[in-house]
Amino acid sequence: MKRQPTFYIPHGGGPCFFMDDPHNIWTNMGNFLNKLPQTLPQLPSNIVVISGHWENTPIKIHAAEKPSLYYDYYGFPDHTYELTYPASGNPELAKEIQTLFQNQNIETEFEYQRGWDHGLFIPLKVMFPDANIPIVQVSLHHSLDPQTHIEMGKILTPLRDENILILGSGMSYHNLPYLFSGKESANAGLFHDWLTEAVTKPVITERNQLLSDWLNAPGARSNHPREEHLLPLMVAAGAGDQDIGQCIYKDSVLHKPITGYRFG
Repeated sequence: MKRQPTFYIPHGGGPCFFMDDPHNIWTNMGNFLNKLPQTLPQLPSNIVVISGHWENTPIKIHAAEKPSLYYDYYGFPDHTYELTYPASGNPELAKEIQTLFQNQNIETEFEYQRGWDHGLFIPLKVMFPDANIPIVQVSLHHSLDPQTHIEMGKILTPLRDENILILGSGMSYHNLPYLFSGKESANAGLFHDWLTEAVTKPVITERNQLLSDWLNAPGARSNHPREEHLLPLMVAAGAGDQDIGQCIYKDSVLHKPITGYRFG
C-alpha cells in the first residue's frame, strides 16, 4: 500500500457548493474537489482534517464516535442548515494522534461536543459524498504561529504510511470584504506567485523557512488580514515531509486567485 499524499485545499465560501451558482463562481473549485480522490494511490482508511475554522490552546483533537455538524456560516438559505455528513469519528485514531503530540511534549485535549465545522464537512461532502471514511479533526493552535503549525504537520507525518489522508482546509485568499467587492488586486497576484514559488521549492528546509516567514511575502496582510485560513497549508507542508510541493489547483474567484497544493 502506497503512502498517502497530503493536501492544502480551498473549502469555498460557506456552503457554496450546495447552493444555486448562476455565475459559476464556485464551479471550478467544486469540480476540483470532486475529482481529487481519483488522484489518490488508494482509498484512504481514515482522514485527518485541519480546518481554518477551529483554533484552540492547547491543540484539540476531536474524539467523538459520531460527531454532529456545526453550521458556522450565516445568512445562507435554510436548506444549507439541513445538510448532513454522517461519517463516523475515530476515537482510537484520536488517541494515536494525541500520543504523537505527547511524544514531542505538546499538550493536547480531546473534544467531544463541538460539531465538525464547514471547513470540514462542506469540502468532504463534495470529495467523499458517501461519507464512509472515518474522520478526525485537529484544531489549529490559537497562537497562529506558522512554525508551530509546520511542526504539527511533521508530527502527523507517520499517519501517511498508515493509509491516512491529511487535509489542510482553508483558502489561500481570505480578505472577505475585498473578495466580495469583485475588484482586482495586484497584491493578490503577487502573493500567490510568491506562495506557489515557496511551496514548490525543491529544498524542503528552504520551503519551510519561507512559509514560516510568510508575513514577509508581498501583499501578505492584504491577502490574509488574519492568517487562520492560510495555516492549514503550514500543517500540510509539515506533513509533506521531504515531498516537494506541487500547485494542483489555480483559479480566479471574483477576480482573486485561489490555489491548492499537494505534497507527495
